[in-house]
Amino acid sequence: MEKESRAEWIAVPWPAIALSVLMLDQVTKVLAERLLDYMVPVPVLPVLNLTLSYNPGAAFSFLGDASGWQRWLFSGFAFAISVFLIAWLRRLPAGERWMTWSLSLLLGGAIGNLVDRLVHGHVIDFIHVYYDRWHYPIFNVADMAITVGVGMILFHAFVLDRRPR
Repeated sequence: MEKESRAEWIAVPWPAIALSVLMLDQVTKVLAERLLDYMVPVPVLPVLNLTLSYNPGAAFSFLGDASGWQRWLFSGFAFAISVFLIAWLRRLPAGERWMTWSLSLLLGGAIGNLVDRLVHGHVIDFIHVYYDRWHYPIFNVADMAITVGVGMILFHAFVLDRRPR
């Protein structure tokens, strides 16, 4: 790698964004495990509990009841997606701040959940949103980063890219 291209790559903030998401995700999961009892809700707001949960599957516990092979399947997916995102981020022009943030959020979230799968064999979740009898699946900071990142990409594709230049 040439000195110029290396310097440009280091100057791009995406590693700091992804690392910040990863660190926030992992710190909150450690705190959740230390401070919460498994599946015992702790009310925070009338629509929000902190509830420690483990998800061996993917989104919405997809394949969560499989025999354990899904750990490696989802870990492989997360690793491949992370490599793809890093390659994409490295090719982005310096001025592409929106996409840099979007992809960096995705990357940090993917790596955060990948770390859980590799270390624990499941993803640690603890944010529980509900209303009356409706309950959204319990999630974590990595999931939020992935959701916001995907939302930003969709907003970019359907709104920002369609603006007259």
